[in-house]
Amino acid sequence: MSQTVLILGATGRLGRHAAAAFSSAGWHVRVFNRHTDTLETAVYDVDVIVNAWNPAYPDWVAQMPRLHSAVIRAARLVNATVIVPGNVYVYGSEAPAPWSADTPHLATNPLGRNRQSMERAYRDSGVRTILLRGGDFIDTQESGNWFDKIMTAKLNRGRLVYPGATDIPHAWAYLPDMARAAVALAEMRDKLSDFEDIPFPGYTLTGVEIAKHLSDITGQNVGLSPFNWRAIRLAVPFWKLARHLLEMRYLWNKPHSLDAARFDTLLPDFEPTPVAQALASAIGHASQVQINPDQPVSARVGAFM
Repeated sequence: MSQTVLILGATGRLGRHAAAAFSSAGWHVRVFNRHTDTLETAVYDVDVIVNAWNPAYPDWVAQMPRLHSAVIRAARLVNATVIVPGNVYVYGSEAPAPWSADTPHLATNPLGRNRQSMERAYRDSGVRTILLRGGDFIDTQESGNWFDKIMTAKLNRGRLVYPGATDIPHAWAYLPDMARAAVALAEMRDKLSDFEDIPFPGYTLTGVEIAKHLSDITGQNVGLSPFNWRAIRLAVPFWKLARHLLEMRYLWNKPHSLDAARFDTLLPDFEPTPVAQALASAIGHASQVQINPDQPVSARVGAFM
């Protein structure tokens, strides 16, 4: 029997990949249209809602509570499971890594507290929720994230612009893999707890390691350049986003990774995309990377434990 998923934010980063992954798995995919749909009508006969709506940082305080409250109400109408893409903002700079569902949420900054409130709303709602928590995104096309907007903007000149200490492990989520994981978890939702906090381990990489991979992929020596944070500080008075970028700067200098234990228990056969292939697709060099399907690949690239 075909299952139906409603994708909220299907033109966005994770939403786009989720729509493709659910479709490939044989689900009926319903895409929410902000101009013509209402949540109350769009959720009719829906089994799972993927809530990939994510306003810009400056709009979080004003929009996030309302958006997520509406999704919770809609899910209750049809007893649907909600899949929420989580991030690492809730932990804060003092939380010990690796980060898991048991790690205390110690963030005291505004964006971190906002995410804490959002997650608490789902946990307390009684709506079956799968919070799939990932690190920074690696996409397959330019989508305005750190990796394509800043870090690889000067790659054609042989430079990787890095926002922090280049030897610090940092958590990354390759979006096609994260979307496949969302499908797999959706298909076993009846076996899960009402609220599941599942870290998506993805890749844990330093700036040095990313530069080495990109050198191998492109065939050129990719060097590392520091990101100009001074320009961001100077922009604070007239650019709303600037202060939020500064607020989250600590993540580039805080060694962290996402604990794989729960994910591996639930999805022991999940095969992540090799990191070289993921990075190659992100910079449009996928055709130049030769992957041997018979060669074993570590699922935890550069894991920081």
